[in-house]
Amino acid sequence: MAPAVPHLDLAFRALASAGPARAGIFETPHGTIETPAFIPVATRAALQGLTHDQLERIGPQILLANTYHLHLRPGDDVVARMGGLHGFTGWRRPWVTDSGGYQVFSLSELVKVREDGVTVRSHLDGAKVELGPKRAIEIQEALGADLIMAFDHCLALPAEHRALADAVERTTRWTEACVRARTRDDQALFGIVQGGTDPALRERSAAQLTALDLPGYAIGGLAVGEGGDLMRSTLRHTMPLIPDDRPRHLMGVGPPLDLLDAIAEGVDLFDCVLPTRNGRRGFLFTHDGVVRIGARRYLEDDRPVDELCRCLVCKTHSRAYLRHLFQVGDHTAVTLGSLHNVTFLVDLVARARQTILDGTFDVWRRSFSERWSAGEAAWRKEHADDPHAARRSQAARIDQERRRGTPDE
Repeated sequence: MAPAVPHLDLAFRALASAGPARAGIFETPHGTIETPAFIPVATRAALQGLTHDQLERIGPQILLANTYHLHLRPGDDVVARMGGLHGFTGWRRPWVTDSGGYQVFSLSELVKVREDGVTVRSHLDGAKVELGPKRAIEIQEALGADLIMAFDHCLALPAEHRALADAVERTTRWTEACVRARTRDDQALFGIVQGGTDPALRERSAAQLTALDLPGYAIGGLAVGEGGDLMRSTLRHTMPLIPDDRPRHLMGVGPPLDLLDAIAEGVDLFDCVLPTRNGRRGFLFTHDGVVRIGARRYLEDDRPVDELCRCLVCKTHSRAYLRHLFQVGDHTAVTLGSLHNVTFLVDLVARARQTILDGTFDVWRRSFSERWSAGEAAWRKEHADDPHAARRSQAARIDQERRRGTPDE
């Protein structure tokens, strides 16, 4: 039997802590990552509406691309011949790719699960797509990301205990197959801890995966319908089960208060489509909660979206102008909304890191959370008699997006 391919050593180290929260650092072949860090999602190797120049101004340390979508178009073989994600896109900083597991299971009515993987019908043309641990590694090696994810079985919640237990065991077997399939020593493979909100299943999953001694670990299967309280309690139980000398990635979580709660539990990395998805729909993050920019109150509002934000949108444009762009359906609105929201979350998590280093994290987090919550409470109070307010509320929108996997993101 051929010797196992060595894992890329990320050499993660924590520089400071505030309880479980920590500010850390690790090295990748394409640059240093300072944690905590928010990872914008470039599903098809691009953030919708944003150019590389705009991304450079925002300054994310790392981007995430989607294995499933790039396998379908343009094809991972095409990306490989163009120099991998770094050469194909021209973005020379670190990349992470997910395994495609979440995407195929979010299309549950189209997927057939086998021991060696799944068969799913392409959302593009209905053609059969075979994806499993071996194929997911082959695709991710072709894409050439610095960090790659093991193929896992992610269930929407609520789910029956037996189904969750089966998914945990299958995820472990698939992760072991991913380890055997590796041929590159310049990528760091992350295992994904599953188990829903069941503490015993999370313990089982973490024990099985950490025994494989992988370079990093992700928390999967949250923000899929369980609600904020269960997510927080599950994180609180799960995080101590993961080695503290490895980076920890919480997958698919983006609401600002959820990010801060997760940082407080020791999470290092986050990815989510929420800033771009909400940005292009006119739901803009601020320190005072969400600005629903389409509201009539902003018709003649000359203030920036957020006076504390450094982004070009807040430095240049008024709320009145942004409302106008969204009202008339101008494509610029998509770009400006996404640019603001991505900047806001990248900066929010970077600020959290700095306060951990400064020893002020708990005070700063409490202040931010109180101000955000007060703004959201004021909006709910104002619209208490509006029969459509619940449908339009950001909380409802976030819950809706958590529960619904969309093929294009």
